Amino acid sequence: QVQLVEFGGGLVQAGGSLRLSCAASGRTSGNFAMGWFRQASGKERMFVAATTWEGKGTTYADSVEGRFTISRDNAKNTVYLQMNSLKPEDTAVYVCAGGNYVLPTTRPSDYKYWGQGTQVTVSS
Repeated sequence: QVQLVEFGGGLVQAGGSLRLSCAASGRTSGNFAMGWFRQASGKERMFVAATTWEGKGTTYADSVEGRFTISRDNAKNTVYLQMNSLKPEDTAVYVCAGGNYVLPTTRPSDYKYWGQGTQVTVSS
């Protein structure tokens, strides 16, 4: 069993930055993908970024490419999402996800474990 807890959400002005953290506990070694998704009010959950504990690359949604960076600290069992140049349309609940998958994947169905989410609000 894997538990995921997110930290770092908050309110920021447009153009600002935030860093989200996702602390993982439990069995996450081996081929294990970690991803971030977001869900704005009244909208479907959308993929944001993904990586793996084994460092087999990263992938990003087009809407955040060049502004967001996903990274990991294996020693701390933590994945980060650095968000720069934030826009009001980035406002959403950001959720961390993990799953036994060999590559960074964009599909929610590939992730078995989900955090509770953290609210990010970007004011204009």
